[in-house]
Amino acid sequence: MSFSIYATGLMMGLSLIVAIGAQNAFILRQGLRNEHIFAVCLACALSDAALILLGVTSLQQIAKLLPWLDPVMRYGGAAFLAWYGAKSLYSALRSSAALSVAETKTASFRQTLATCLALTWLNPHVYLDTVVLLGTISTRYPGQQASFAAGAVTGSFLFFFALGYGAKRLRPIFSRPSSWRMLETLVAFTMWIIAFKLLGGM
Repeated sequence: MSFSIYATGLMMGLSLIVAIGAQNAFILRQGLRNEHIFAVCLACALSDAALILLGVTSLQQIAKLLPWLDPVMRYGGAAFLAWYGAKSLYSALRSSAALSVAETKTASFRQTLATCLALTWLNPHVYLDTVVLLGTISTRYPGQQASFAAGAVTGSFLFFFALGYGAKRLRPIFSRPSSWRMLETLVAFTMWIIAFKLLGGM
């Protein structure tokens, strides 16, 4: 394994997921709530790993076989993100008591995992970052794609677990209802912005 190419994959993987997005906003929210953090982080990291490997090994074949996949993922993902954004804004507008850390209703493990996987697999931007961009970049390193993919996968694991468990340190700040409302509003607008970009073909 080439360490320099591994490091390149690591940095590229981190650079693509560090910006707040659907996955990251959800992980941050779960970390602040201290709900199912390990499962959520692991699900996101494993999903990213699968998509990165898919992109590195099969990008060109996928584009030729499934030309209809792009519009389906774009519009379906935009609809889901718009709905999730509306749900988050509704939470932001609810009473302050319902938004406090101590009184927030805990979501079931199954419901949380289903939402996490939907935010991952129904968001075309995830495919753009992992399958398309990282898959394309890996072609620059013929014979060393495995090292590049390993670095990118490592970046995903490091980032998601750092975000999920690091968020717990911010809980004193988010014990204030106003901070929860700001977070939920940020999540809502983040989802809507991504949905708008998807509909615009960006």
